[in-house]
Amino acid sequence: MTSDPRSPATRPRENRFQLFSSESLSLVEMVIYAAIGVILSLAAMFALFMAGQTLWRGLAAGGSAKTVVEVIDRLLVVLLLVEILHTVRISIRSHTLVTEPFLVVGLIATIRRMLVITLDAANLTSAANWAADGQARLRASLLELGLLGAIVIVLVISIHILRKSQSSYEEQETKRAEGSGSGEPAKATPA
Repeated sequence: MTSDPRSPATRPRENRFQLFSSESLSLVEMVIYAAIGVILSLAAMFALFMAGQTLWRGLAAGGSAKTVVEVIDRLLVVLLLVEILHTVRISIRSHTLVTEPFLVVGLIATIRRMLVITLDAANLTSAANWAADGQARLRASLLELGLLGAIVIVLVISIHILRKSQSSYEEQETKRAEGSGSGEPAKATPA
């Protein structure tokens, strides 16, 4: 009878150096994640402050559609940073890399780019800009908007598939990492 090399009983025990190395690297990883979290938090607060400042200046100057788009653009940057911060927080708690937040960040970034293109396209239709190369730039903008729309559809479908295919263990780990669950399987109640 042959023994299974993957079995815990036949695997050699880790020596002290391996344990020390593993624990040291884990500690370094946590410190780096914490530093990234602090920097992302500060960046998000600064971006939120800048969005408020842009809104205040826009209101003082009479406000325009351009001001609204700029504020939304800056708020979407805040959402990107917060979503990345959420991913870092989950990574710290569960020691796993979760896919969904990256898809959400991609979705937010794509929508942000669509808003910027829409604002630029609105500026292209003015008489001064249209005379130079406005038609070619507008055509390129519309093509990019179409491609970005397709990316939005792909990302939304990917998020939907990911949520539907998530195992109960992954759901429990995610809930535990987010602090909303106990991490233990739910007990069935008699009917």
